[in-house]
Amino acid sequence: MAKLLEGKPIADKIKEEIRQQVAAMAMKPVLASILVGENAGAASYVRSQAKAAESLGIEYQLHKLGEDSTEAHLVDFIKKLDSNKSVAGIIVQMPLPKQIDYKKISQCILPEKDIEGMHPANIGKILFGKAKLLPCTAASAMALINSTGVDLYGKEAVIVGHSEIVGKPLSLLLLDKFATVTVCHIGTSEAGKLEEHVKKAEVLVVAVGKAGLIKGELVKEGAIVVDVGINRVGDKIVGDVEFEAAEKRASYITPVPGGVGPLTVTMLMRNLVEAAKLQLA
Repeated sequence: MAKLLEGKPIADKIKEEIRQQVAAMAMKPVLASILVGENAGAASYVRSQAKAAESLGIEYQLHKLGEDSTEAHLVDFIKKLDSNKSVAGIIVQMPLPKQIDYKKISQCILPEKDIEGMHPANIGKILFGKAKLLPCTAASAMALINSTGVDLYGKEAVIVGHSEIVGKPLSLLLLDKFATVTVCHIGTSEAGKLEEHVKKAEVLVVAVGKAGLIKGELVKEGAIVVDVGINRVGDKIVGDVEFEAAEKRASYITPVPGGVGPLTVTMLMRNLVEAAKLQLA
């Protein structure tokens, strides 16, 4: 039976480190959050951010823009925050209205204020093992894997999902640990090769957003399983991996909810403190 990889104990430890660093700063670091339009999921995330910031001594500023805001208006607004020296970090909440291209917007935030770690300059630094601001979900998954104490050198690591916020950056973080990394995606599935890759995974990370995508019996005996998926099935929240069956085979497994989720906002706050330090350097 697998040991549970719970996010809260790791998050609590990181939060204490953040509190100490913030307390030592001459001024409270300011996090500027931009919410465009109305979205229930984004609003919930904003509340979590505000609560976490308050508990850590971080000033949280929420800027609400209308649903009909143009891309140009949002770009101008971000540039004002970029030039505001009191603002240490900027986050633009997702999803954005259809008239706004997030990839363009992510490049407008100064790299040293990009607390989501999604600016091309910050993503590029991961290649060289020099990144200070990592994409929060990928950093959370990596923290959970590292918490096992397992040496990743030469391990077969399989990531299912190749998104910019999880799969792609996480593959680079795992490569930096000398794991042998395979990234699977829709092409892998349509070629009928997903199962063969999953079966060999000593470290398995699944981040697709499809309930029960990975059958428990496919999990390799003794594997580390990190399930990033969050799916509502009836009145339950479940992951992308069949938990009960996988738990019997894995050595470590994240619960859903309770695994990656509790860490993501904490990683955002850690990035803010790193951003503040970068700007003082």
